[in-house]
Amino acid sequence: MRDLRPARLSPADVLRVGGVGLRARPTRVVLSALGIAIGIAAMISVVGVSTSSREDLDRRLAALGTNLLTAGPGQTLFGEQAHLPTESVGMIGRMAPVLSATATGKVVDAHVYRNDRIPQTQSGGIAVLAARTDLLATVGATVAKGVFLNEATARYPAVVLGHKAAERLGVAAPNEPVHLGGEWFTVVGVLHPAPLAPELDTAALVGWPVAREHLGFDGYPTTVYARAREDAVHSVQANLAATANPEHPDEVEVSRPSDALAAKQATDETLNALLLGLGAVALLVGGVGVANTMVISVLERRAEIGLRRSLGATRSQIRTQFLTESLLLSALGGAAGAVLGVLVTTAYATYQDWPAVVPAWATLGGIAATAVIGTLAGLYPAIRASRLSPTEALATP
Repeated sequence: MRDLRPARLSPADVLRVGGVGLRARPTRVVLSALGIAIGIAAMISVVGVSTSSREDLDRRLAALGTNLLTAGPGQTLFGEQAHLPTESVGMIGRMAPVLSATATGKVVDAHVYRNDRIPQTQSGGIAVLAARTDLLATVGATVAKGVFLNEATARYPAVVLGHKAAERLGVAAPNEPVHLGGEWFTVVGVLHPAPLAPELDTAALVGWPVAREHLGFDGYPTTVYARAREDAVHSVQANLAATANPEHPDEVEVSRPSDALAAKQATDETLNALLLGLGAVALLVGGVGVANTMVISVLERRAEIGLRRSLGATRSQIRTQFLTESLLLSALGGAAGAVLGVLVTTAYATYQDWPAVVPAWATLGGIAATAVIGTLAGLYPAIRASRLSPTEALATP
């Protein structure tokens, strides 16, 4: 007895039939896939850039340490500016869990200029700070050019500039003179950016002794830096104010610089969430483009659908054909978007000197998103195509 059941399509046949419709309209396919690609690329690149930035932050914190604490003068009960005792550095340094302690002190009414002909009002926002010679070792800063202050140069008119201060003064190399506090000082070094002590970036650092002898420095530290043992950071932070100023601990402000970096990272993550939302909108627009392409394809290929139905194709096979086309179209855009997202992340991370990191879940999520978009975008056109009767479809001019 003859088997009248319709022939079953193998997976290879399904892919072949689905690919025919895409190859017949390459321009429309490329434009529709481009919408998917932009959405996927946006989502992957946002996640990748955010992850790379976080990895760079973790790497920097691992190198700099999260055990740096600072103490500075707050305000008195009457709202006046308080002072840290001159002995505060020594007292903090004697705390058992503290590995090292140092300080800087602001030299009031002292400004630095490129030469003595610059108007006094054009100070460039550069602060003059008295610094101890062990400052860099405690805060984790490094010298980009020249050397830092030592026991000898700290007693003479020598100055070390933060990297932004050097840019504003136009100092390209050490051994150049600058006019500081009414006297000529020689630049002996320029610092790299100091992530945990950004106030040093816009500062001119002079020795503690020369600041007191020649610049009228009062000797009060304005920022005390303390490195604590990793396992005792919180206990030191809790007792730092009372140790720095035992008589008035409420007049001391204590902070942890690494917390500021973490807060900045949290702000970046909020922005990244917004960008992810924009990427999702772009992906939705791409899905609408795919749906539009598939609906037009159904309308244009009514005769083909009628002929296939007349030759024995079932509604299920017609539905599978158009759903496969939609999935292939979305997969094409998703693959292009994933590659583009990885390339954008790698290029931006390289430019920023970050480690390029693209989480596997982001790529897998992008692929899953294309499958969902392809299914949703192709479902209605596929159902519509399967419901066309052969006679109606063949009668279409």
